[in-house]
Amino acid sequence: MIDFNLIIIGDEILHGSRADQHFAFFKNLLESRGLRLGQVQYLPDDRPLLAKQLRRSFSDGLPTFVTGGIGATLDDHTRQAAADALDVPLVRHPEAAALIDGVSLKRGDALDSAAHRQRLLMADFPAGSDLIPNSYNDIAGFSIREHYFMPGFPVMAQPMGEWVLETYYAGRFHQTRSEQRSVWVFGIPESHVAPVMRHIEAEYAGIRTFSLPSVGWVNGRGARVPSHIEFGIKAVGEACAHMDAAWADMLEKLAQAGARVEMSVPE
Repeated sequence: MIDFNLIIIGDEILHGSRADQHFAFFKNLLESRGLRLGQVQYLPDDRPLLAKQLRRSFSDGLPTFVTGGIGATLDDHTRQAAADALDVPLVRHPEAAALIDGVSLKRGDALDSAAHRQRLLMADFPAGSDLIPNSYNDIAGFSIREHYFMPGFPVMAQPMGEWVLETYYAGRFHQTRSEQRSVWVFGIPESHVAPVMRHIEAEYAGIRTFSLPSVGWVNGRGARVPSHIEFGIKAVGEACAHMDAAWADMLEKLAQAGARVEMSVPE
């Protein structure tokens, strides 16, 4: 299964003046097409730091969505940092510039105006970049080395992300089977679950276990849901063939450990 990375750039997100909407969207977008989000990174509007992290990301060679910082104001550094990371110059992309000409004319700005010259900076991309169309306002993003740079505005980034997947990765959709199952475990601490995890992963090749403890909560009826563990197994590809056997074995081992098991979310 192909993994994608996501880099979310913006002081406003790190400082809390804007709530991030990108993580949930891109996670769901990828999963809906049988793909997977492998890593998420939040970065500030800091050109040297962005260049350092983007350099590492380019070297990883994984497809990566990058949101934020591609505007034309002094606090936007992503375009320049991407060029720094690749050791290439920023160059004006003629198609992106033509689109911005049209935007300026629609807004009543002459092509020799200061406003238009400022806006044209958003057509300066690292040399060798391709366009990502922006259906919201025709000010394009760009892609290079399987990194897809989009504005920080979700209303723009979301359709641009969909376009990237449909354009470059449609042949990879739903190519790899994946499966996950879980139960809610009461009455034993997580330390008693750990031996079950070791047993399952040792006995069934490719099966991964997970354990998510909760301190419990008070439900809508005022009743206390006690502390418990969401415990489960997951697999990708050929390992899915072992899921039924691993699941039965897991339930048996939990019962032997003295757990009370529920198959649905506690209410």
